[in-house]
Amino acid sequence: MKIGVSLYSFHEYSAENSLGIKGCIDKAKEFGCEGVDFIDFGWGDGLSREDYLAKAKEYGDYCKQVGVEVVCFCIGSDFLNRDLDAEVERVKGMVDVAVALGAQCMRHDATPGYPASVKTGRSFDAVLPILAKAYRAVTEYAKTKGIKTCIENHGFFAQDPDRVEKLINAVGDDNFGALVDIGNFACADADHGYAVGVMAPYAIHAHAKDFHKRSGTEDAPGEGWFQSRGGNYLRGSIIGHGNVPVRQCIGTLKRAGYDGYLMIEFEGMEDPLKGIRIGADNLRRFLNS
Repeated sequence: MKIGVSLYSFHEYSAENSLGIKGCIDKAKEFGCEGVDFIDFGWGDGLSREDYLAKAKEYGDYCKQVGVEVVCFCIGSDFLNRDLDAEVERVKGMVDVAVALGAQCMRHDATPGYPASVKTGRSFDAVLPILAKAYRAVTEYAKTKGIKTCIENHGFFAQDPDRVEKLINAVGDDNFGALVDIGNFACADADHGYAVGVMAPYAIHAHAKDFHKRSGTEDAPGEGWFQSRGGNYLRGSIIGHGNVPVRQCIGTLKRAGYDGYLMIEFEGMEDPLKGIRIGADNLRRFLNS
């Protein structure tokens, strides 16, 4: 496997009044990362469609110049709370941005689920046909552009390994698979070893993430922590400092035949440059031992 980093991990450093995106790409190279994931975190805001694609190409060309690969373009989407046809067309349009970046794949969300104010009573299984139809339409378009698409275990509603597996099989297209985030399963209170074992056979991309964990029966730890779906407390950590069995999850991915990228996603309270650097060193040690 190769080690990379999501540009999301740099947080405020990606702002133009700080390192900026190109400066973060430089840092990724400095830390020994061979690839980067882009996210749609505002660098296209206010730009025309033409200028957005041009900016994406500029960043993609810069990555080539620096010597790092653009692996994945990660965007949000919501096929339950937005007009379905319009959202599918919008996400198809983002495939073109992935192409301009020179990305190998694109991750887009399913939905954060229904708002608490909407009492539909519809389960994941009930809306599965809607989600599968939308993902199938997007990946069929992406296939014509040479881009694979994937769903990450992300966003609470589609975070459980069994739900993601159902969706992938319901879409039923070899161009569509999983972005396995080994840490995100904590948000759905799922056992990491079990969850990675379920999703590893579908993996076309992977994220390495770690969390500090505390039981929901304890007092709230305060600032920096959030709650899982089941009410447990989580705080992002440097890879290797938290409670996620990172080494075990890597072994499970390897046994399933996955040999792609492991992208660092750092969500801790430490300085991101320090967090990414230490996380990369630890991840490299886990991979080589």
